[in-house]
Amino acid sequence: MPRFAANLTMMFTERPFLDRFDAAADAGFRAVECLFPYDHAPDEIAGRLQRNRLTQALFNMPPGDWAAGERGLAALPGRFGEVKAGVAAALRYAEATGCRRLHLMAGLADSGDPAAAARYRDAVLHAADALGERGIELMLEPINGRDMPGYFLNDFAAAEGLIAGIGRSNVRLQFDIYHRQILHGDVTMALRRLMPMIGHIQIASVPSRQEPDGEELNWPFLFAELDRLDYGGFVGCEYRPRGRTEDGLGWFGPYRD
Repeated sequence: MPRFAANLTMMFTERPFLDRFDAAADAGFRAVECLFPYDHAPDEIAGRLQRNRLTQALFNMPPGDWAAGERGLAALPGRFGEVKAGVAAALRYAEATGCRRLHLMAGLADSGDPAAAARYRDAVLHAADALGERGIELMLEPINGRDMPGYFLNDFAAAEGLIAGIGRSNVRLQFDIYHRQILHGDVTMALRRLMPMIGHIQIASVPSRQEPDGEELNWPFLFAELDRLDYGGFVGCEYRPRGRTEDGLGWFGPYRD
């Protein structure tokens, strides 16, 4: 049975961020993820995890100035110092929370620019080596251009080629089914082919990015497929609830522990 992680940036937003850990546990989740934990001290996050017996499945490294529109720094020339500082900050949170997977956002850059590609590779190598020393996996996620126009890593084949060629066993693919369907479709066959490379999966309905209970994809089939493929990682629920989060958890009922 898939192990679902509530995304606390998108779910339970009726509450302050720290209280969402309690709400996720009360709803039956045993793991959580979020975009960025950095507005709260590492020990605050760790305390909420511990008291609710939750696993921190994933979070992102610092993305630059999110409010100003930045969506990561890794592919941006001249920002490598900030990338390194972000890796160090993320590792402090990983150490406090026990999180074993961190996502490095590429940023907004031309995917055909050789300079951006070189900077991105350098950043991935640095992050992979720093995380590898702590036994932590580095996630790389292709993101569709409809939700994030201009994002550098916007193709699964590009991510696959980089991961295969980078030579670091802890660099893994973050397979967001929502982004995959929008970018390329063929979700099931891609899962089957790429499973040895996948370190984390995320879900949301297409096209609304709401609860995974309808629209374009057959979610019960896909969840069963993850079991058939012996996927042992987490499935992050990175969706925007239609209303109150708890009211939209009917899809989750069959998968509660």
